[in-house]
Amino acid sequence: MQKPLRIATFNLENLDDCPGKSPSIDDRIAVLRPQLLRLEADILCLQEVNAQSSAKGHAREMRALDRLLKGTPYAGFYRALTQGRHHPGPADVHNLVILSRAPITAHGQVWHDLVPPPLYRPVTAAPPAEAETPVEWDRPILHAEVRLENEEGNPGPILHVINLHLRAPLASFIPGQKVDAFTWKSVSAWAEGFFLAAIKRNGQALEARMLIDRLFDQDPKALVVVTGDFNADMREAPIRAILGEEEDSGNGDLAARSMVAVERSLPKQQRFSVLHHGRQVMLDHILVSKQLMGFYRHVEIHNEALEDELVAFATVSRSPESFHAPVVAQFDFGGSAG
Repeated sequence: MQKPLRIATFNLENLDDCPGKSPSIDDRIAVLRPQLLRLEADILCLQEVNAQSSAKGHAREMRALDRLLKGTPYAGFYRALTQGRHHPGPADVHNLVILSRAPITAHGQVWHDLVPPPLYRPVTAAPPAEAETPVEWDRPILHAEVRLENEEGNPGPILHVINLHLRAPLASFIPGQKVDAFTWKSVSAWAEGFFLAAIKRNGQALEARMLIDRLFDQDPKALVVVTGDFNADMREAPIRAILGEEEDSGNGDLAARSMVAVERSLPKQQRFSVLHHGRQVMLDHILVSKQLMGFYRHVEIHNEALEDELVAFATVSRSPESFHAPVVAQFDFGGSAG
């Protein structure tokens, strides 16, 4: 009998172990490690994992992540992670990581490989912008191929795991239009920055959808899961672009290419992964292909102890928590994955 497969996503929110950082890595581990253990994940997708360098010029290492995983089953998992654009090894902040009990047979990142950066000239910049500049996504998409195994350890089908972290709906920088980090000089400048942030978020969602379609071009019955921090709920454009539902495409022949949000199987009042100013929002998702949906059994959102991110920012000093709830979905392949 094939064991159930559990796929999880968790935004760790700036996991780091810099000396003097508060809260300390030990304080964060005391809170985060039990959450990871509770997931009992076979595939774990993480966001906002920072990398550390022991000395200037040395390659960065995932030291904070290694400390967090030490003594857990995840420490021995296969690992894939994103790379910096201009140097070998991971970026300094906000890396994506995929951990898998089963072998990762291939992995890579997608960062303007399918969608070139749109060109845009800001209209509120001071001094005025002289030329168009590329609008680039904040970070790549991570794609891994996981070779599933049956109970005897024999190889089964390939599962495509896509881990992403889309741009938050926070206004992008406009030259000469900020008083300080939190204060804009004009509403129009803020609105233009907000518009640019939407381009980044929706543009990367488009690139994720194009990656999904490429996988379906290669294998119409591909097992695909897209997971991570989408910074968007079900009604917003990024989710709709990645889901690709029939009512949006208007073409029933494309039904097999649409994705399914497994959170829909939960009662509406349980569907939230973030508390924002008293409002429950679902920003962290697990979307699966129709073929993979046939093996889906249930989903859990571990939001029982979730704190309101805005209230905590104003009232709690040095919280070690993540303000995102982990999400985990369980699949049962029975004898079909062998």
